[in-house]
Amino acid sequence: MYVGSTGERGLHQLVFEVVDRAVNEVLAGRARSVDLTLNPDGSVRVTDDGPGIPVAAAGDTETPSLEALLTRMPAAAQPGGRHTVTMGLFGIGPSVTNALSSRLTAEVRRNGMRWVQEYVRGEAVAPPARKGPTARTGTTIAFQPDADIFSTVECSFDVLAQRFSELALLNPNLTLSLTDRRPTGQARSRRFSHPGGVRDLVASLDAQAAAHADIIGFEHEEPRMAGTMEVALGWSDTAAARVHSFANSSPTPEGGTHLAGFRDGAAAAVNTFARERQLLEATEPDIGADRIIECLTVVVSVKLDRPEFEGATRGLLGGAAVRACVQEAVQEHMGTWLEEHPKLAAAVIGRTT
Repeated sequence: MYVGSTGERGLHQLVFEVVDRAVNEVLAGRARSVDLTLNPDGSVRVTDDGPGIPVAAAGDTETPSLEALLTRMPAAAQPGGRHTVTMGLFGIGPSVTNALSSRLTAEVRRNGMRWVQEYVRGEAVAPPARKGPTARTGTTIAFQPDADIFSTVECSFDVLAQRFSELALLNPNLTLSLTDRRPTGQARSRRFSHPGGVRDLVASLDAQAAAHADIIGFEHEEPRMAGTMEVALGWSDTAAARVHSFANSSPTPEGGTHLAGFRDGAAAAVNTFARERQLLEATEPDIGADRIIECLTVVVSVKLDRPEFEGATRGLLGGAAVRACVQEAVQEHMGTWLEEHPKLAAAVIGRTT
């Protein structure tokens, strides 16, 4: 139940449970990059260059230790704050991956020493073993998904690449790499780094559309919702909405208050401009948010200290303060853009009426 299924979806969640711990090392400023490799034997290897997970056998007192991280389920897993990524369904972490893998090997490079520990179906073969000095730091977790549990143990390069690209777009300081060394076909590798953030995501979504102008984008810290928002949008001639929303770097396919706030703000900005410029007759109704969004490519990303999700899968964001804050910021920034580009704004609005 902790990875959602025993099919391909669950298999990829197994990977994400390990990757999110490594990604959070980067987001916390303790590491620079995360590398994932799909090996010829079917195993998956995830490496970061952080300080290394604490090892109790080395006398480390920080928690959780390597053994605790890989064998103990948190008592009450909760969505992380704005500075963490939770790609797993419940934020359980690598202990789920270990339990559902036929073999797992953890290598820790910490305080000048290299430590290795092996597990078989979630059980430690022996305590962490000292393997000699090293000048490097970081953690590598390599695991073999259990073929007796999963209907497939072959990860999709494309599925992983899509999620890694999303993460890099939502976190401009994050660098991820994905390498496929499996025997079928040629080895391939991709690196994901997007300093432009969600603006780059809108640009990629608009690649096949006729864009009207530069992308409108802004990032805003908002104490009233205890978090930040990053919004980017572009107008196009394609009458098909392309709207993507995220909360704490995870997709929210059901939307929620952040997306509702965007709709409210966009409608308020467009209708205010249209009324002031007499682009609408006094007797005409306001332009609806659905009609406005049909002309847009939109990405709305919020990162909250205390996210409120509705439902166990965290696909729908709650929180009334989020809606109000996003609405206000979108109305202000979008209204400014409309005022600064009156001819283009009038042409775009003409297509919505």
